[in-house]
Amino acid sequence: MEKIKKAEEALRKGRVIIIYDGDEREGEADLVFHASFVTPKMIELLRKDGGGLICLALSNEIAERFGIPFYTELLRKAGFDNIACKKTAYGDEPAFSISVNHKTVYTGITDIDRAITIKEIANAAESSNPKGNFIENFYSPGHVFLLISRGIEKRRGHTELAVELARRAGMSGVMVLCEMLGVGRALQKKKAEEYARKKGFVFIEGVEIYEARNR
Repeated sequence: MEKIKKAEEALRKGRVIIIYDGDEREGEADLVFHASFVTPKMIELLRKDGGGLICLALSNEIAERFGIPFYTELLRKAGFDNIACKKTAYGDEPAFSISVNHKTVYTGITDIDRAITIKEIANAAESSNPKGNFIENFYSPGHVFLLISRGIEKRRGHTELAVELARRAGMSGVMVLCEMLGVGRALQKKKAEEYARKKGFVFIEGVEIYEARNR
């Protein structure tokens, strides 16, 4: 439980943590922090030290308040069921929803633009009219990829693990994620742990989060 408490405290202080999902899943380590603390510098850190796709994980409750679906649902409704991913290589449906930009950004891809979009989604999630705020102030497609948690009881991906930590920390379910990449593959767990020690980041494994939930 000591590791869990350190991760929760780091999130409340706006710090980056690293979540390793597990050898039985993607075998990937993600840089993670709460969206309310986003800055262009933090996006630059993810881009340079992570290198994967920068995404924003939402709790299922927030996604429902925004009225946004899973991307696979959109494909099926559009008649593209044959290409909609039914199961990933590690056994479950993807968490991807739509991608968005905030209406005030330019191209949407710069560190500044993505920080604006992420910050404004975090603000919208706390507003009195989340769906209206979302529809009025964002457009799709964009450069921030939204993910929807299916709940840690149903799925144990980075999306669910990050949102679970936010819940435990008493924070809203809006978490920024980015995979850490190595040469030609995901960064090895050992190297991700070394990076965490060097930076002073909390490194936590999915099984630790899942077991804490069960306790």
